[in-house]
Amino acid sequence: MENKVGPMKNKKKIWEGKTKRNEQTRKKGRMGNSQSPPPNPRFNSASRAFTPKELEDLKSLFNSLAAQSQTNGQYVSSSVFQVYFGLKGPLGERMFDLATQGRKDDKLTFEDLVITKGTYVKGTNDEIEEFIYRLLDVTDDEILTRSDLDSVLVNMFNHIFQLKGSQPESSSHCYMVETFLNAATFSKDHEGRDKSMSFEDFKSWCTLVPSVKKFLSNLLVPPDPGRPGSKVPKLQYSENIDSSILLLRDEYAWHIGGALSHEELEEWKLNGDEPTVLIIKDREGYIFGGFASQPWERHGDFYGDMKTFLFQLYPKASIFRPTGANSNLQWCAVNFSSETIPNGIGFGGRINHFGMFLSASFDQGHTFSCTTFNSPCLSKTAKICPEVIECWGVVRKGLEQETTDVVKGTVLERFKEDRHMLNLVGIANASE
Repeated sequence: MENKVGPMKNKKKIWEGKTKRNEQTRKKGRMGNSQSPPPNPRFNSASRAFTPKELEDLKSLFNSLAAQSQTNGQYVSSSVFQVYFGLKGPLGERMFDLATQGRKDDKLTFEDLVITKGTYVKGTNDEIEEFIYRLLDVTDDEILTRSDLDSVLVNMFNHIFQLKGSQPESSSHCYMVETFLNAATFSKDHEGRDKSMSFEDFKSWCTLVPSVKKFLSNLLVPPDPGRPGSKVPKLQYSENIDSSILLLRDEYAWHIGGALSHEELEEWKLNGDEPTVLIIKDREGYIFGGFASQPWERHGDFYGDMKTFLFQLYPKASIFRPTGANSNLQWCAVNFSSETIPNGIGFGGRINHFGMFLSASFDQGHTFSCTTFNSPCLSKTAKICPEVIECWGVVRKGLEQETTDVVKGTVLERFKEDRHMLNLVGIANASE
């Protein structure tokens, strides 16, 4: 019995020794795992939004930027990130801060890049808008103020018009920044502070200034003049016209272009053919107008399509697109003798209560709020007394021009009833 018990005791000791060593090994393994980061669920989720080829391209981009950052391929620095994406100033700094999850360590990892692109580029519309809303908070205090928007807008104009190669003067910057800010609502209360812009305020603002949203939605692509939100139409006009007297300036064209397709942003020609941008400056100093997507043809009723819209340029910048409430989009009636058919051109609303209307002689008109575009009265009062009128034709390069039986020439020439009136509003000599 003693001989048998001895070996069993030895086996028990050996088994206990192995168990102890295994437990130590497991503890070491657990300690080793605690030192390496656990899988990032946000990274895993964001990765699924990309194809293998897209992830491979992102990895190549990251490796290139990391090499430029001289970090042994570990991370991308803020300066290299901002230079590559063409972001400068508060907007670039804020974008990098959001991309690095607010760590303030000047280190953008590959996971950071995938997560940011997954949200900002591949996310739902709500996710993208939430990201942009946070992006505008350049002071990172979770309160979006008028001062924040001011900084971003100045940053934007600098970027857009430097790419175009015609830097606007600072006074023009201030002029345009104010018009965009005047379209914004700040309804969120804060004790002891000015009201700020709520998320709902922001979304409403984006519908009024689509050019701003288009620009802010396309920052993480290499910068060039053709980047969505950065393209400014080339304005063509006769050499004998002083550009300083024109209503339409580059900033206004960029604003209006936010509601148009990329193909419609190549070239706009003063007194060109349809589609047309009609701009009015009245005696109150207000500047506003409409985009007519269809030819100006003589009708006795409303016509047009859902690409038509109204806009304001000064003292606030806003665009009003069709709501679908009705199809009263364009109006063009000339030489009708019936009192129930007003002679002139117009947009939206109803007969004698248009969203915007100009008489056939272009010497008077009116503007009322209308459900067609959910637009307000576009001027200070409902009565329009034009001081200057401009009509710009949108040249749709790359698209086949439709052949119609419409007589060529701008609407201002085709339907004029008083040549003297055209001289008065500063149009006639532009096309001679």
